[in-house]
Amino acid sequence: MAVSLNRYVTMPLTISLFIVALLVAPLVHAKTGTISGTCRVKDGDTIFVDGHGDPIEVRLNGVAAPEPKEPGGKQATEYLKTVCEGQPVRCELDGSKTRGREVGICYVKDADIGAAVIDKGLARDCTRYSGGRYAGLEKPEARHLAFPGYCSPR
Repeated sequence: MAVSLNRYVTMPLTISLFIVALLVAPLVHAKTGTISGTCRVKDGDTIFVDGHGDPIEVRLNGVAAPEPKEPGGKQATEYLKTVCEGQPVRCELDGSKTRGREVGICYVKDADIGAAVIDKGLARDCTRYSGGRYAGLEKPEARHLAFPGYCSPR
């Protein structure tokens, strides 16, 4: 009679994977609430908040800036640096994540930094996520900037 090792291997493997998932789940869970620290700019719509511990990467909610290698991307990044680099920043996180980044609205001296980039004509309102919060700020000259398909309302 042949003994199947399948059940002896499968069950411990399944239990091990379940335990790993339980340990990792808190690490990938999105944050909700307010964080604050020092602003460090990654690109035209993403910052790092350096505070206590590891920096937290935050995607500016509802802001569609070109990537650094796309036309206008370098200008958006440089402008955001003039707005917040090295400054105290406060971010209201909405509890979602995109590509491993927290998502939120961030402020320097109570001024929305995402609104500043859009108002300068260097980014666009990503209405699907902003709910049109920045629509009135978007400049006609920004229409030539790359606009990700995920920003269009569904």
